[in-house]
Amino acid sequence: MEVRIRLQKAGKAANKAYNWRVVAMSRKEGRDGRTLDILGYYDPAKKSYFSLKKEKIAAWVSKGAQLSDTVRSLMKKVK
Repeated sequence: MEVRIRLQKAGKAANKAYNWRVVAMSRKEGRDGRTLDILGYYDPAKKSYFSLKKEKIAAWVSKGAQLSDTVRSLMKKVK
């Protein structure tokens, strides 16, 4: 199973401003599919408002998970 660390929509769509969860999920799942693990959150409406569980992300990457481009850019902001 190929695992990808990516964003998943969460919260209400007030003015189409969604909150996002950073999750580990199978590459075959859709955007709102079943997640394997929740690794953080991101709210683009509030500038630089996000939280990532770096230890969990590192554990998934060591197991072969790949980061999406957006999650990779969020990781760069954390470091």
